[in-house]
Amino acid sequence: MSDNAGARRPSGTGLLAGKVVLVVGGSTGIGADAARVFAEEGASVMIAARSADALAALTDELAGEGHDVAHTAGDVSVGADVARFVEATLTRFGRLDGAFNNAGVNQYGRLDDVSEEDFDRIMAVNVKGVWLCLREEIRAMRESGGSIVNTSSVGGFRGNTGLGAYQATKHAVIGLTRTAAHDNGPLGIRVNVIAPGPTETPMFTKWRAEDPAAVERRLAAVPLRKAGSTTETANAAAWLLSDRASHVSGVVLPVDGGYSA
Repeated sequence: MSDNAGARRPSGTGLLAGKVVLVVGGSTGIGADAARVFAEEGASVMIAARSADALAALTDELAGEGHDVAHTAGDVSVGADVARFVEATLTRFGRLDGAFNNAGVNQYGRLDDVSEEDFDRIMAVNVKGVWLCLREEIRAMRESGGSIVNTSSVGGFRGNTGLGAYQATKHAVIGLTRTAAHDNGPLGIRVNVIAPGPTETPMFTKWRAEDPAAVERRLAAVPLRKAGSTTETANAAAWLLSDRASHVSGVVLPVDGGYSA
């Protein structure tokens, strides 16, 4: 559950009141908490990811709290699936005001040890998937404008041993975001990117169990001396999607406790 779960807002209030938002990669971690935060901030939310069971459970949870939510399952690296994510949103809610493109996978290993198959897969999800989302979302927003937030990482503007393929994809997400902001600003479409640092996701929990000393070293380099929560990351995305950020586009926003400072 998100940190502010249960703190229901009156109808018609919140950062995203009255907006329709698509969350891609919303079945777990940052994406799932983003769906919760966006709903709690007043948005109608379509949640998309590969895991139909996890999506159904999250949708039932949020609908049970009185939120307007729906879900659709598919693979972000498949163009037809991504087009269906957007079409399902338009069919269910009538329009698309915002999108949070959060689907992604990790890949550990030095560049000379990564297999071609693994490299192709991470590029397909983390780079091609973001491009496919941008393409379909922009097409849906051409007439009315909107706001899009992509998820990169602090690894998108620095290097780190053993994560070369992953970090290359996160650099690419920043490049796609900045280009999309330039291309689509005249249409009233804002495109920004968040760059989380160490965050309490299931992946981070697994890393802590496998190599606690490495996690402690990483957290010692964070000025706030802690990993971020998924809710803190989702709150940053909610602000960028909202009208409070109406003149913010092409920005890379670190959500990292000062790690990249």
